[in-house]
Amino acid sequence: MTILFAAEIGAAALWLTYAWLASAIAAAYLSQRKGYGERPGLASGLLLNFIGVLVWLVWPPKAESMWKSHGPFGNKRKGEGDQRSERPSQTASEKPQADA
Repeated sequence: MTILFAAEIGAAALWLTYAWLASAIAAAYLSQRKGYGERPGLASGLLLNFIGVLVWLVWPPKAESMWKSHGPFGNKRKGEGDQRSERPSQTASEKPQADA
């Protein structure tokens, strides 16, 4: 008969707890970006673990969501380039000098 000590499963349980919490955070983030709020994602991430993240990856976003307007991770829509001016910036040698 073997006795299982808490120290033997402690490290594995800690890593599994981190993975469980990380999946809840990821599902909450995805559901918020898709326009449904954090709570449905948090609940599905906590109850379904890794499957909750997969559910929110395939769940369709709402039309007015940040997922549609800004993309999944960025703050700009895909395809929108940098709106820089056509004129190149001046270097230090090209800038006008103030007369002393």
